[in-house]
Amino acid sequence: MKLFSGKVDIIAAEITQRLLSGEAIETDSPQEVELDIASVLKEYIRRDKHFTESAKDICERQGLPYNSFPKIKRQLAKKENFVIGDEAIDYLMDQIIGVFMHSQFVDEIFSEDHELKVIMRDVLRKHTDIEDEIDEEARKKIRNLKEGTNEWEIEYKRAMEQVKKRRKLS
Repeated sequence: MKLFSGKVDIIAAEITQRLLSGEAIETDSPQEVELDIASVLKEYIRRDKHFTESAKDICERQGLPYNSFPKIKRQLAKKENFVIGDEAIDYLMDQIIGVFMHSQFVDEIFSEDHELKVIMRDVLRKHTDIEDEIDEEARKKIRNLKEGTNEWEIEYKRAMEQVKKRRKLS
């Protein structure tokens, strides 16, 4: 699962709209509820970037191969009770529900946690499952290069940024 900063406001608005239309929550300030949700998503992105940079630094300092990076990132995140990967959607939903419980803008929660999660999971999956599409599109742009080489890594990053920029994800 990959959460893009360009999708945060869209996800927050859609979750809020679905929760309100499904009468799962009540609020007089839907824009503030959107901001509450967006704050959770932005904080997740910020922390994910922190662990990414920390793992890169460790790999570089210790001269570890690139394939060590995911394991190191996961270990760093686990030490701080932060969830990455496929389980991140459940983590985010728990965080959002926690915000709802303490938000002055959510007047009432009418649904059980699992019912809220059903609504939120659909929205989150819809907007985070595009990572595979972006990866595939970037790989097509550099298919003439041999994967695993330094040149491939550099061009892959460049191609990914181009695709994200074109899709307004970054």
